[in-house]
Amino acid sequence: MLEYLRNASEKPLAKILIAILAFSFIGWGVAEWIFGGATGDTTLVRVGDAEISVNQFSNQKSQTLANMSRDQQRAIYTDANATKSFNRYILGELTSQQMVQNRVADLGFVVSDHRIAKQISDMPVFKRDGKFDTELFDNALAANGLTEDRLATVLRTDIARSMLLGPMGERVSVPEFAVDAAYNARYATRNIEYKVVNFNDFKVAAPTDDALQTYYAQNPKTLPETRRVSYAFVPADMSKPDEYDAGMTRITHVEDEIIGGETLANAAKKHGAKFVQLREFARNGAANDANITPQIVAEIFGMAPNSDSQIIEAKKGFMIIHIDKINPAHSAEFADVKRELVPQWTRAEKRKSAYARANEILVDLNTNNKFDGAIKKTITRGNGLPVAVLSDAFNNAVGTNKIVETPDAFYVLSIKSVQAPVADAKKKADLRREMEQMMQYQIQADYNKFLQRKYPIKMNDKVYERFIEK
Repeated sequence: MLEYLRNASEKPLAKILIAILAFSFIGWGVAEWIFGGATGDTTLVRVGDAEISVNQFSNQKSQTLANMSRDQQRAIYTDANATKSFNRYILGELTSQQMVQNRVADLGFVVSDHRIAKQISDMPVFKRDGKFDTELFDNALAANGLTEDRLATVLRTDIARSMLLGPMGERVSVPEFAVDAAYNARYATRNIEYKVVNFNDFKVAAPTDDALQTYYAQNPKTLPETRRVSYAFVPADMSKPDEYDAGMTRITHVEDEIIGGETLANAAKKHGAKFVQLREFARNGAANDANITPQIVAEIFGMAPNSDSQIIEAKKGFMIIHIDKINPAHSAEFADVKRELVPQWTRAEKRKSAYARANEILVDLNTNNKFDGAIKKTITRGNGLPVAVLSDAFNNAVGTNKIVETPDAFYVLSIKSVQAPVADAKKKADLRREMEQMMQYQIQADYNKFLQRKYPIKMNDKVYERFIEK
């Protein structure tokens, strides 16, 4: 082609072809110039005016991994979800650090060289016989891949951070009246009276088919969506690079066969992959297969009918999944659930009778102040009666009369009075510490929100997806 153009460069057709080629190369150059900000941008996150690059992310990730055990590293590398969570943790750490650095810079905090030098000389790891040792210092830097300037920068950043965030860790004083109020609210008791109306105190006749059908129309049983799947599996020790690569090669051949129109079963057979067919199972049901983890179940129920998944990295190898059949969620046939409806209907009828009786008692209490046979009891927030009754007893005013439902009974409740708690010095001291910690946490949370407002975080999703979650 080029030889032809050289020999016939003066011919009209050749000139047109040369012009087209020239325009194409110029176009590529212009596109790179126009889109260079997108294709060449390696900024993962902008924190205020500062940027966090892919390189910073990689360095932080490497440092964090270096401090982890081999088992922890292997868990991250072999589990896609663990990898994603770890990547987002690293990014969160970097953005938090950058917000603090932005604030330190805005406030003009300065850490002098003299302070850095003193901190280094005071570190026990650099001392021999109680004195700073240059040889120990140089060896420690070399072993950790650091330079003096890099160490000084790290220390300067840490000191500035402590200057900014140090006050957030100081003890917060809680006023005495606040402790007293919280103590009284937590440990006060209440005097109540109540009657219990149990569902099982009432008898009902056996239900008719019409009664059951009416009940079922109001309370249908929905059967969840189920799916039947098959998959091809290539086993591999995912922690060993050679086995990983060999397994990936085999499963890729299987994938190529499927793309070419072959069935999953035949593609698996051709390349020595294990082919497995599973019985139907629901999203929240068990597939009875060790390879089908909750994460893979979630992927299965997100796939379209009669479709194949991409290559999936499982804990012990590679998979490709095919959706064989989908049974949508639907209401069960009345005949299939008739037997299990009987106890449900019976309980519902007993509940209706119990509520009618409880309401009679409440009306008599409110109208005639008649509560004969009521049980009198002093209760705390934590014990004495079912949780629903305790909650209503402490969340309603003295003098309240009401019906409270529990799983098997109705309580007709009357709140009579409040009794102040006996003073307990140890309980008060424990409560004070708890409130101080809560206030300290709240201050820290509020300050973090302030930093987020002051230095907005903007994620570069395209760069993140291109470099981190490919």
